[in-house]
Amino acid sequence: MASKSVLAEFNDAPVQDALSLVAPCVAIPAWAENVVVARPYSTVDVLQHYASQLTHEWGSAELEQALCAHPRIGEKAQGSGKEAALSKGEQSAVDTQNSALTFALAQGNAQYEERFGRVFLIRAKGRSGEDILAELHRRLNNSPAQEEAEALEQLRQITLLRLEGVFAQ
Repeated sequence: MASKSVLAEFNDAPVQDALSLVAPCVAIPAWAENVVVARPYSTVDVLQHYASQLTHEWGSAELEQALCAHPRIGEKAQGSGKEAALSKGEQSAVDTQNSALTFALAQGNAQYEERFGRVFLIRAKGRSGEDILAELHRRLNNSPAQEEAEALEQLRQITLLRLEGVFAQ
């Protein structure tokens, strides 16, 4: 029931209010604007489906734009905005008290950034720090094109999980 009331509020909200609900899902303003412009949605599933379709239009430019709001894995997001809060929650399973893991992630992040020229992006929600480190090492063997495709898929997953959270309240 709660998701229907959030959806109803979203459907009826002024544009700026609606944008403030979905914009923290990803730092790609055009995506949020397109989600808002397509209102009203009959169900949360319809909204999720449309939002998902929009993510498949993303390419290199959108990936770079979105990465501006993502901290390195193992580092806490800075700031007090909604995106920082979401990122902190998503990375909560990464044990920053484990100095060996923290060091290995920092080392892996540096190798990744040197190889691909951007921050390593992964859906952290539901993954342990060890799982993330294993994925980081695996993805270091990707070609640049393979890695861009994987990073975009991870961005889609992060965005849609965040959107799901907005309407699950």
